[in-house]
Amino acid sequence: MKKIYLIRHGETEFNRLGMVQGKVDTDLNELGHKQANAFFEAFKHIPFDKVYTSTLRRTHQSTHHFIHTLQIPHVSLKGLDEISWGYKEGRKASPTEDIEYKSILKKWSLGDLDIAFEGGETPLQVLERQKEALEIILSKPEEKNILVCMHGRAIRILLCYLFNYPLSEMDCFLHGNLCLYELTYTGTMFMANRTNYQKHLSGIIH
Repeated sequence: MKKIYLIRHGETEFNRLGMVQGKVDTDLNELGHKQANAFFEAFKHIPFDKVYTSTLRRTHQSTHHFIHTLQIPHVSLKGLDEISWGYKEGRKASPTEDIEYKSILKKWSLGDLDIAFEGGETPLQVLERQKEALEIILSKPEEKNILVCMHGRAIRILLCYLFNYPLSEMDCFLHGNLCLYELTYTGTMFMANRTNYQKHLSGIIH
């Protein structure tokens, strides 16, 4: 039996401005740090055995207090990184690019999961690296409570895999910055105890 506290990173300026982020290595903004602090205060009582993050700074910063204040062991895994949006990363979509973005999301929802933006990753490619990361995480039976910090699109893809949903339905998994999906792994299956949970952020002024 393993409890997995799966969170999305806190807000960045790219999030605030509606820019395409992906693998751009951004930092949390002021609100993002407040969100990280609020999550820490709400869940610091959980006896986490390990913190797993992506290799991107915004996930490290979102879990900073668990890693540095509480001295919980930490591992970064590239398999937990956000999907690469290719040439779109680091820019705000123009109206024409927004049409292309919505078109590709529509194709993914129809099951065409082998397409990507130019220079980017497909959902199937992301899932393959996530499987490797998950194998590492689940190979540690002594770790009963773990904190995993990832990214929005990556979380959607991972949750489809964990709950045996078709990848085409990934958009049914909603998420906000520093939201929580609290999962229980029985050894054979995953169950969701809380989904897109954000009550710990209720006192934060946006």
